Amino acid sequence: MKQAQVCIVGGGCVGLTLALGLAKAGTRVIVIDSSEKQALPTEQYGLRVSALSLASQALFDSLGVWSEIIKQRATPYTCMDVRDQDSFGKINFDNKELDLSHLGHIVENDIIRYALIAQLEQYSEATLMFATDYQQIHQTESDVFVTLKNGEPIIAKLLVAADGANSAIRKQFNMPLTFWDYDHNAIVATVKTAEPHVNTARQVFLPTGPLAFLPLPEQHTHSIVWSTNPEHCQQLLALNDDEFNKAIMAAFDGQCGLCEVQSKRVAFPLKMRYAQQWVAGKVVLIGDAAHTIHPLAGLGMNLGLKDAAYLTKLLTADSESFASQRILRDYERTRKLDAQKHIAMMQGLKELFAGTNPLKKLVRGMGLTMVDNLGPIKQLFAKEAIGK
Repeated sequence: MKQAQVCIVGGGCVGLTLALGLAKAGTRVIVIDSSEKQALPTEQYGLRVSALSLASQALFDSLGVWSEIIKQRATPYTCMDVRDQDSFGKINFDNKELDLSHLGHIVENDIIRYALIAQLEQYSEATLMFATDYQQIHQTESDVFVTLKNGEPIIAKLLVAADGANSAIRKQFNMPLTFWDYDHNAIVATVKTAEPHVNTARQVFLPTGPLAFLPLPEQHTHSIVWSTNPEHCQQLLALNDDEFNKAIMAAFDGQCGLCEVQSKRVAFPLKMRYAQQWVAGKVVLIGDAAHTIHPLAGLGMNLGLKDAAYLTKLLTADSESFASQRILRDYERTRKLDAQKHIAMMQGLKELFAGTNPLKKLVRGMGLTMVDNLGPIKQLFAKEAIGK
């Protein structure tokens, strides 16, 4: 029987970040993940990327993984350009306005995962079990028992469900979920442009949804995220590459010149999920298992990393009351409030920028222009965006 203080089901970026924080503090942790161990990323860019805030960068630096992320691939962005296609409104954040060297980094998720695994393998306190499925989970008042599909038992003081948006553990323990369909699908791809990105993260709000161009290491290469309604999404996926190139350049008002898609195009549905209960005895939710939001502001990964950082802090602060209900309720209460705030913010932005209603267009244009011209308000928006 394997024993640990914490068993984490799910070896994505958030689960591995929690595992590394715990192992670094001397807490024995086991990670179970059904997927294969993350290999060294290839020269081809991964389709799933994250806009890491300065707070997330600081977290990874404290865990000793930031140097490996930078060694592989990470693109700092020094400017954020946000505009509404249907009105006169736009807003521009610049690193110099905030006296910063950069506003954040665009990093492929596979690179984050690779760096976390490489660092975790240096700790004897961490046991990583990839390509491994569990069969059953039972808990008592003091322990959680996990039986793997090969029959091997694991016992832990706490089980953390980091098993994603469709969390099987959340369902098993009947933790109620609030959700709604954003009526959007997100198309992701790698695109080369005639004009360089000059380390600027760009987003334009279209009547059908936002389109983001995120800078990659090569100056003429971007990762795009095009959120639109399902019908339009299917139309875009059905286009050949030349047709798609024209469609995306037109949608982006030619900001970066001629576009040339460099990868396959993949789409996935967007849904808001919010677990009403994050703790069930000795089982706790984290990351996408607890919440998912619209990617229009690139906050999803950062929210999950904040979950991991706060839970690590609580679990390692007091060994005598390890994983007590008081500690778990503190985690649940604090992180739920933050998630609620960001879910409401994303829903408000999505509704405001959707459609062609003339009054909405006027409000959008005036609102963005006002924020762009008023220094103190603009700084508040900028600090929210970079996680300061």
